[in-house]
Order: sequence, then C-alpha cells, then structure tokens
Amino acid sequence: MRVAAVDCGTNSIRLLIADVDRQTRVVRDVVREMNVVRLGQGVDRTGRLDPGRIAAALQMATVYAHRCREHEVEAVRFVATSASRDASNAAEFVTGVESAFADFGISPQVISGQEEAQLSFAGATGDLLVAGVPGPYLVVDIGGGSTEFVRGGDRVEAAISTDVGCVRLTERHLRDDPPTAAQIAAARGDADAALTRAADAVRLPGIGALIGLAGTVTTITAHALRLEAYDAARIHLSTLEPAEAVAAASDLLHRTRASRAALPFMHPGRVDVIGGGALVWQAIIEAVVAAAGPVPVVTSEHDILDGIALSLLD
Repeated sequence: MRVAAVDCGTNSIRLLIADVDRQTRVVRDVVREMNVVRLGQGVDRTGRLDPGRIAAALQMATVYAHRCREHEVEAVRFVATSASRDASNAAEFVTGVESAFADFGISPQVISGQEEAQLSFAGATGDLLVAGVPGPYLVVDIGGGSTEFVRGGDRVEAAISTDVGCVRLTERHLRDDPPTAAQIAAARGDADAALTRAADAVRLPGIGALIGLAGTVTTITAHALRLEAYDAARIHLSTLEPAEAVAAASDLLHRTRASRAALPFMHPGRVDVIGGGALVWQAIIEAVVAAAGPVPVVTSEHDILDGIALSLLD
C-alpha cells in the first residue's frame, strides 16, 4: 500500500511517501524530505502562529500534496505537533492544509504529546529489533517545541511529552551568539525540570539502550562521526558511547552560529537552534547514565514519520 505521512512541527515540515507491506509492516521509502518553515516561531511568547510562518508552512504543504498526487498515493495522514497544540489561531493553519490536500479529503490532526510519543516509538523500534539492539529502549524525540520520552521493548510501557525543544529553549534563553554561561544555565534549568517530570513517568533504571530521533540528534551524531557531508545511511543505527555524544553536543552548544554554519553536514535551518537541542540531548544522556549506567546511545533516522505511515494500515 502506498501511503504518505506528513509531520509538521515547530521547526520543520517533513514528508514520507512509502510503500508499506500489510503483512510484515516494513516501510520502504519512495520520497523522504524535510524543509524548515519554523511554524512555531514565537509561539512560546505570543501563543499564536505568525502569519508569515503559516504562509511558509502552507506553501510546502501545497508542494507535498502535489508530490502525493504525482506518486499516486492511496492514503495520507497529516500530523501537526507542538506548535499547533499551543497556538490559539491554529484553525487558520488547519483550513489551509485542508485546501492544499482537498483531493485526499484530509485535515491535519493536531495530536497530543502522548500520541506523538507513541507514533515516534512505533516508527523507531522496527529496525532496532531487527538489528538486535538490546532493550528495553528509552526512545527520545527532540523537536522544536517539545521532547517526547517513551520506554518499551516490543510495546510501549510508558510515555510522556515535555515542553522543551530546540526552538523553545533558544527563544527563551539562548539569545546571544555564542550563548552566555548564564543563558546556558537558565536553559539547563528548564531541561532538568522537564527531565525530572519525564523520569517520574518513564523509569530510567534498567534500560538497555537510549535511542535518539529527529534532526537535533542526527546532527549531533553527524558531528560526533566527523562526517564530511550529511549521510543518513551512516547515521542510521550508529552507536556512540555516552561521553562521545555529550562531547559533540557540548561543542555545538558553545560554538558561534557562523562556526556551526561552516560544518559540512549542518542544515541551514538548524544553525540558530541546534544549541538548544544539543543542551537537551546532553542533559538527557547525563540523566540516563546516572540512572542506568553507560548504555549505548543509538541514533535512528526512522521516527514519527514512519509511525504515521504505519498507522495508516490500522
């Protein structure tokens, strides 16, 4: 069955067109792309989506709808996450998406943080099981406005969504270039508070591997691997020692934006916000090591998009 999954978050909008086998539930990519539209810019401060950011997101939604028609997709699911949950004027965005995807008769679904966590887990864990990565897993999806934590093995045991992400923390605290020690301390306070809530909901002791998803983590992994260009095949299921991942995250956090932009694997849309995401990832790794020991840190290129695609079988 050929399906399409669209994930519109705080920082980026992404499309996956895939052939999904009903029996094996294997997802085979046809198209996978990402564009930074920063839909959630300013939402933490104003509670509203910026009109210019809505226009940018809807422009890409129109392009994605064309891709779906071009590839003769049978079913589409469009999911909107943190920014659209928090914005008082999200209805404007919803109406625009409905118009773009009129041929498919869909509306964007503004899902809860809990469902976002469940979809991320479903998308990430198929390859982990096949690759023999030891469980149970703590799957972490760092987004622009929120971070999801899910614990489980062959099924979800517990999940929580927290309101820290790369865009949100950058806008709140990391305003200077590079950020000051005081700004980093304030952002770390927010991250640690979110981690305390997460640890109460999803037990950290006893996990077999920490699994990181989405652009913040894949970019930090590319940095740790010293890639000369972004290479999804090398990043997917790569394993780092916790100290390696922490060192790469800390380095990106403390760099200037110009220095980050010069890195050959860095997407231009992540340059100004990767520090906030790196701070969150560093805090998570340190908390997991303190509770569970030096477990492997595994990066997955498969995430909520794959989970959305699989959900269309149901």
